Amino acid sequence: MSIAKKLVGQTAAYGLSSIVGRALNYLLVPIYTRVFLPEEYGIVSYLYAFVAFFNIVYTYGMETAFFRFANRPEAEPKAVYNRVLSAILVSSTVFTGILLLFSGSIARYIGYPDHEEYIVWLALVLAIDALVAIPFAWLRLQNKAIKFASIKLSNILITVGANLLFLVLFRQIYEGQYLQELRPLVSYLYDPDFGVGYIFLINLVANALLLPMLWRELRIFRFRLEVEQLKPMLQYAYPLLFMGLAGMVNEVIDRILLERWLPENFYPGTSNMAAVGIYSACYKLAIFMTLTIQAFRYAAEPFFFSQAQDKDSPKAFATVMKWFVIFCAFIFLFISANLEDFAFFIGPQYWDGLMVVPVLLLANLFLGVYYNLTVWFKLTDKTRFGTYISFGGAAITIVFNLLLIPVLGYMGSAIATLICYFSMALACYLLGDRHYPIPYPVKTIVGYILLATGLVLAALYVPVEHFWLRHVYHLALCGVFAGVVWFRERHNFLSKK
Repeated sequence: MSIAKKLVGQTAAYGLSSIVGRALNYLLVPIYTRVFLPEEYGIVSYLYAFVAFFNIVYTYGMETAFFRFANRPEAEPKAVYNRVLSAILVSSTVFTGILLLFSGSIARYIGYPDHEEYIVWLALVLAIDALVAIPFAWLRLQNKAIKFASIKLSNILITVGANLLFLVLFRQIYEGQYLQELRPLVSYLYDPDFGVGYIFLINLVANALLLPMLWRELRIFRFRLEVEQLKPMLQYAYPLLFMGLAGMVNEVIDRILLERWLPENFYPGTSNMAAVGIYSACYKLAIFMTLTIQAFRYAAEPFFFSQAQDKDSPKAFATVMKWFVIFCAFIFLFISANLEDFAFFIGPQYWDGLMVVPVLLLANLFLGVYYNLTVWFKLTDKTRFGTYISFGGAAITIVFNLLLIPVLGYMGSAIATLICYFSMALACYLLGDRHYPIPYPVKTIVGYILLATGLVLAALYVPVEHFWLRHVYHLALCGVFAGVVWFRERHNFLSKK
């Protein structure tokens, strides 16, 4: 029991720090979309899409390899820590050196030749991210969940706080909205022409502060670049690198392709980079679905593995899937039906892209279904199928973005995301049905998704002009879904009494 409690506590600490951290980061979106123009926010989203790919390259699966090899019975964890961190230190120095060397060319390529410093700062951010990944892994290995979570949350609070300070408080004082007596002082600290540079520089400073926070873990490090001992670790890690890159294609490649593949003047008076900004801001409205899925992933894996030996586990997995779909389908319906209210989360300049939100919510619902379905290859140690499905999803994402962006703009990117995640879920279900059959109530699950989709279409395409009547109508649609769930599942509720 004590082991179970310990596991639950650590899962809560790791999961909560990640979920709360992501939620806090989402609080920056209303600020960014009101302070910056879509084109400015577009460059942020565009560059961070590349950063997401480079983060995978910089660590190249060695974080997971560290856990695998440090937990072997004959292993000396500190020796493994030294080897892995030495390899990351050398490779990060090389990668960052290359980015710094070509920072001017990269800045010209993205259309910002006067802002080479953006590339320099992000290159340093990537190096720090890679270096601290292994000390964080060491904390997890040592079961120091509280310290891990505290440092993670402290870093995020520093980032959010600095953004609020510079982009809200200092900006408003500088513009004379209040505290005008402080304007001379603030003018030394705040430059309105610095623009989105504040986002990148704050990220760099916040990440640099992780180094003193992790000083105890870094102090025990001894440089040991032992190539022979690293070889088996690299062999273990490189498939994870490709799997990570494939997964990242599904998550962020649409921003990159949208900027490059969207015909000029597709949206009159809006540049391609501005279109990226609009799409990225509207994508953030899927926050509640994203956080639900992330919370589920942290809770589900320990549950799935703990239930693996139970003869009734397939039935339990099927029940989990059904209720997960019901909950996510309601989120999909509620946000889509009340989109005009949730739209205030982002600035009015970004509302032209709101039509992508229901599509992206449905896409993320299928992503959650996929994560549910992956239980079969995790429990049967056939994780190679996860790699195959991820690569298939990446190919679908690229192909459909290339096909649909020139025709549908950022709606094409949203539809490509939906097709990708639906295809991954379908492929995982069909393969799982052959290798590890689970009695999922497919008809019920599909029925709830179709019901929610139909109600969303009714909310979006049945016009009700009166403000309050429209809201009553949309809430009634949500009530219909809840009523159907109660009618069909009431025996589950009543049987517990």
